[in-house]
Amino acid sequence: MDPMTLIRMLGDGLFDAFSMFWETLWALFLGFALSGAIQAFVSRARMQRALGDHRPATLAKATVWGMVSSSCSYAASALAKTLFRRGADFTTSLVFMIASTNLVIELGLVLWLLLGWQFALAELVGGAIMIALLGLVGPRVLGGRMADEARVHLDRFESASAGGGGHEHHHDHGDAAHDEVPLRRRLRSREGWADAAGYMISDLTMIRKELVIGFVVAGFITVLVPDAVWQSLFATGHGFWSSLENVIVGPFLAIISFVCSVGNVPLAATLWHGGASFGGVVAFVFADLIALPLLVIYRRYFGTRVTLRILVVFWATMSAAGLAVEYLFKLVRIPEPAPIHTMTGHGPSWDHTTWLNLAALVLFAVMYWLYRTARSTGKYAKDPMCGMQVEIANAPARRVRDGEAFYFCSDRCARQFDERTPRMTMSHDPSGTHRDPVCGMTVSPETAVGSVEHEGETYYFCSTGCRTAFGLKPEAFLAPQ
Repeated sequence: MDPMTLIRMLGDGLFDAFSMFWETLWALFLGFALSGAIQAFVSRARMQRALGDHRPATLAKATVWGMVSSSCSYAASALAKTLFRRGADFTTSLVFMIASTNLVIELGLVLWLLLGWQFALAELVGGAIMIALLGLVGPRVLGGRMADEARVHLDRFESASAGGGGHEHHHDHGDAAHDEVPLRRRLRSREGWADAAGYMISDLTMIRKELVIGFVVAGFITVLVPDAVWQSLFATGHGFWSSLENVIVGPFLAIISFVCSVGNVPLAATLWHGGASFGGVVAFVFADLIALPLLVIYRRYFGTRVTLRILVVFWATMSAAGLAVEYLFKLVRIPEPAPIHTMTGHGPSWDHTTWLNLAALVLFAVMYWLYRTARSTGKYAKDPMCGMQVEIANAPARRVRDGEAFYFCSDRCARQFDERTPRMTMSHDPSGTHRDPVCGMTVSPETAVGSVEHEGETYYFCSTGCRTAFGLKPEAFLAPQ
């Protein structure tokens, strides 16, 4: 291939990527704006009080609350871990995670635009089937001793995090104040909409890399990968057996070519254009929760044996849901969208999409202005690593540096913060207050839970967990900055 041909193909790939992005721009902004409003105005306090079993009604609640708690895959796994740690049933926590990633507004809108309304409907129907299957299989495969093992491993993981400077302090009273304010008043308040704008901007910031990667990779694949490659991966012409092979291969591709949340929809459009079956594409979209980086996170949280079972259960239910929705749609005569319509390839023009995009840009400008100028309710903080807006009362992880508290969407972001930021080394300041050397929280001798003498100096602690971690390995918390 001569250089000019390669340059032309790369240009065509970038143009196709931009065309897909332009086609979905208004849907992305609208979806994230609605998601931000829901997250800002819907309290999570009830979630932590009512998910202690896996009855159908409880799974339905977890599904609805997951749908209104839009998250990228990393944040969704952290939320599910937090719910499980606070007493939620293991299967119910996993249902919440699936719903908060795969049954959200922005995903449905982008599916509709890039793949057709049939795929947006399949997301909802297939998601319900997948959750129902998980409700049946999960308690038998992931319940009982497996759930106990997961909880024990999670406790060890949390203790190890505390020993590494990652002790978490949770203040669960934050949502109580939220619930005391009537919803109508919150909807009329500028502060409430500032929180909604914060969620919108933070969610876009959080997955910006995944969105760019998803569109660019999809554009390049469309141009550079011949249809014959996809046809060799996805069997055709063998009826049910071809459909079965497709729904198994779809999640495998998601595992090895992971793009978070909405970012995998352009890749799904490429698979559909390349000849994958309807059910195979649906299974691929659902399978972002079993990508390799997330499997590593599950292993840290719950251990190897539990993670392998999660992988098998998720892969099986995602494949089964994709297969079921394909044949259900055939049964009720819902037509499959033509693959040629999934790729745009024509760029911007003065049609309805352009006007919708301009309106979306105006909406974004208003929300961004609120985000930068309006005072928020003070219930939220921004994860300094990924940019996600986090509820202070329910933050999965917290750190203190030089008297300033930082809140994180997941332990993954907290670990990145630990690697880039030195720990506190001062045990006290001239005012007479002391800093817990493990977490950095300010304490006084009168209110400290305990103290430890080390090399002639007394250190005070906010909790028994911090005191125990320090006693086991003091030098880990007294390293020079």
